[in-house]
Amino acid sequence: MQTETLQQCIRACYGCAVACDHCAAACLSEGQANAMATCIRHNIDCATFCRTAAAVMARRGLLLGEICALCAGICDLCAAECARHEAAHCQQCAQACRSCAEACRAMTVA
Repeated sequence: MQTETLQQCIRACYGCAVACDHCAAACLSEGQANAMATCIRHNIDCATFCRTAAAVMARRGLLLGEICALCAGICDLCAAECARHEAAHCQQCAQACRSCAEACRAMTVA
């Protein structure tokens, strides 16, 4: 596994987590939390798992490939949900999730 690939994925995971946190907070503050409940749940789950994946990568955990594959799948789900909404924060989150999923998939073959 190349150190640069690992570092890029860790950065992508943390960036995605921040984008998801921001999206969830923005969705909650817009006064339509019930309508955005699925988006908010995906944001929270994705942010949590991205941080976990980054921590596992930082210590080069034994299940790194499996965790990165799972993280990519979670990011795909969050990206799909956020892409359904027009809000800029949702679109930015969807892009961060796509980037993270791509970086995580690179870890599964590294």
